Amino acid sequence: MGIRTLLIANRGEIAVRIIRAARELGIRTVQVHSDADTDSLAVHMADEAVNIGPAQAAKSYLNATAILEAAAKTGADAVHPGYGFFAENAAFADAVAKADLIFVGPDGDTIRLMGDKAAARAAAAAAGVPTVPGSDGRLDDLVAARRLVEEIGFPVMIKAAAGGGGRGIRVVADIAEFDRMAPQAQAEAKAAFGDGGIYIEKFVEKARHIEVQVLGDGKDVIHCYERECSLQRRRQKVWEEAPSATLPQNVREKLCAAAVKLASAVNYRGAGTIEFLYDDETGDFSFIEMNTRIQVEHPVTEMITGIDLVREMIRVAAGEPLRLSQDEVRLQGHAIEVRINAEDPSKDFMPFPGVVETLTVPGGPGVRFDSMLYSGYAIPPFYDSLLAKLIVHDETREAAIERLRRALMEFDVGDLKTTKPLFTALVRDENVRTGAFHTRWLEQWLDTNTSRLA
Repeated sequence: MGIRTLLIANRGEIAVRIIRAARELGIRTVQVHSDADTDSLAVHMADEAVNIGPAQAAKSYLNATAILEAAAKTGADAVHPGYGFFAENAAFADAVAKADLIFVGPDGDTIRLMGDKAAARAAAAAAGVPTVPGSDGRLDDLVAARRLVEEIGFPVMIKAAAGGGGRGIRVVADIAEFDRMAPQAQAEAKAAFGDGGIYIEKFVEKARHIEVQVLGDGKDVIHCYERECSLQRRRQKVWEEAPSATLPQNVREKLCAAAVKLASAVNYRGAGTIEFLYDDETGDFSFIEMNTRIQVEHPVTEMITGIDLVREMIRVAAGEPLRLSQDEVRLQGHAIEVRINAEDPSKDFMPFPGVVETLTVPGGPGVRFDSMLYSGYAIPPFYDSLLAKLIVHDETREAAIERLRRALMEFDVGDLKTTKPLFTALVRDENVRTGAFHTRWLEQWLDTNTSRLA
C-alpha cells in the first residue's frame, strides 16, 4: 500500500467510516477537527487528531491552509475529503497534489470538468449519453436564459452551474415565475459556491432519481449497479435503496453502460456517482450530473455487491489498479438506507441538537448502523444534522422493508428528536411499499401527514 498515513479532512459519520476502512488496510489515520468536535467519535478513534480551528466550518473544515499544515505536521501522505466541505473542490485537490500528497479522489481537472454542471452536461452529450433538454452550457446572462426557457417550454428547472446539495435550484412554471426566481437562484448560487452561473433544464414532472455507482483507476471503469434516490425533501435525499425496484432489466443495462461510458470518457479515477432522471411512463433516462466523491448513500451499494467502496477508493488513490472486472460485480438482494438526522419532523424538520443521554443501536442479521453517536455525546449545532445511517439488507425489497421496520423499533436515542418517526410512517405507507413514488412524492405526502410524525 502506497499510503502510510491518511488525513481525514471531514467529520461525523463519514470520518468514522474512513477511519475504519483505513485501519483494515493497515493505514495510520489523522483526524482534523474543529473546537466543536474535540469529543467526536472520529477524534477518539483516529491514531492522531489535530485541532484546525473554531467551530465555524469556514474557519476549520474549509480552511485549506490549516488542513495542509496538519498533514505536514503529522507526516500524512494522503488526504481523504469524504463528502461535503472540500470533497468536490478542484482547487483543494490541486493544492493537495502541489503539496506532494495523494488526494483520495479524482484529480482537480476532472473535478473541475464534472463539478461544473453545464460542462458535465456537455461532456455527457459528447460521450453519447442522453441529457435532459436544456442549455448547452452555463448561462450568466438572464436575458439569454429567458429566451431559452421560452423556446424549451415550461416547466423548467434553474440550477446552479457549480455545487450541488439542492442549492441554487428553482422550478418555474411560467415566465413570470422565471423573472422572479432566476435572480434568486443566481444569488443563492453565488453565496453558496462563489459562482452565480446557472443552466436550464426541462423539468420532468414525475421523474425518478436513479444514480449509478462507478469505480475507476484512471484507465478502466466498472459500475456497481444503480441506486434509487427518489424519496427527497427539498431535493435532499432521505431514503435510498439499491437496486431500483421498478427499473426494467434492459433499462438497467443501458443506464449502467451509459454511466461507464461517461466515466471512461473522462478517465475517471476513484469512486463516483453518475445521476440520471428516469421517466417510468416512457422508459427514457437522462443524465443530470456527476458527483466526484463518495456518496452518503454508498452503503446500500456495498450491501448488494459486497464491495467496500471506501477501501477500494483508497487503494486506487494509492496507485493500485481496479481489483474487479465488470463480470465479477454481482447484484445480490435488496438494501435500504434511511438518514437519521437531528431534526424534529413534526415541526418542519427543525434542527434539534442535544446530548445523547441513552443510545440503543439496532442489530441482528442484515442490519448496519453507520454513525457518529455514543452515549454522552453532545451534538454540536454548527454542522449538517446527519447523525447516522440505518442500512438494512435482505433477499427481497419486501423483506428489506420489514427488516427496516424492525430495526427502527430497536433504535432509541432517548429524548432527542430525530427523523425516526418519518421512516416509521413511511415503512407502513402503501405507495412506499409498492415503489409508487417519484422525486416530488414525499413533499406532497408531508403536506398531509406531518401531524403523524410527532
